Amino acid sequence: MEINGSVALVTGANRGLGRHFAQELLNRGATTVYATARDPRTVDLPGVRVLQLDITSPQSVAAAAGVAEDVTLLVNNAGVATNTNLVDGPLDAVRLEMETHYFGTLHVIRAFAPVLAANGGGAILNVLSLLSWANYDGANSYSAAKAAQWSLTNGVRLELAEQGTHVTGIHLGAADTDMMAGWDVPKLDPAFVVAAALDGVASGRTEVLVDDASRAAKAALTATL
Repeated sequence: MEINGSVALVTGANRGLGRHFAQELLNRGATTVYATARDPRTVDLPGVRVLQLDITSPQSVAAAAGVAEDVTLLVNNAGVATNTNLVDGPLDAVRLEMETHYFGTLHVIRAFAPVLAANGGGAILNVLSLLSWANYDGANSYSAAKAAQWSLTNGVRLELAEQGTHVTGIHLGAADTDMMAGWDVPKLDPAFVVAAALDGVASGRTEVLVDDASRAAKAALTATL
């Protein structure tokens, strides 16, 4: 995937990793960067094309796909963290995380797959987490939603290969963003995360493990319990 000259769309581009993705795509020569958010007024990055997009609303997703018909690179970054457990946490919060990370990502991919195909195939980047492979008491709902999103990523990679769309998933521990502000854990520089992710897309990698924590989490999948 050639980033220079691409037309990119980033979900959740008003802050955190999404804002960094939009900026770095501009830095790397993307011709157009659609910076999307539920409230477009919260996008303050110069040089981007602002677009309203709520990934949990199929109608909003369809409207965005109807406008951004030239996209060649889709970055599924939008997410939510409710700090909820599965057994005794509010079910509405559990549903919100699954609706956002799993169904929301799926809505966007289903809407933009024909756009990418019409523009030569292009690429999709899904922002995942080491919690796709591990659990954390106090955030088990997030882990379940990210595990589902990881499986989705692997599934759509198979389904979209024939149309020439490459799918990359990135996994990381914690980045220093608003979403992680309340967590007392080591945090990565968002610029480092974004650079590693886009390098992975550009080199055609299917999976990018950004840090030692995500590499350890994946390695633990094969450990004997």
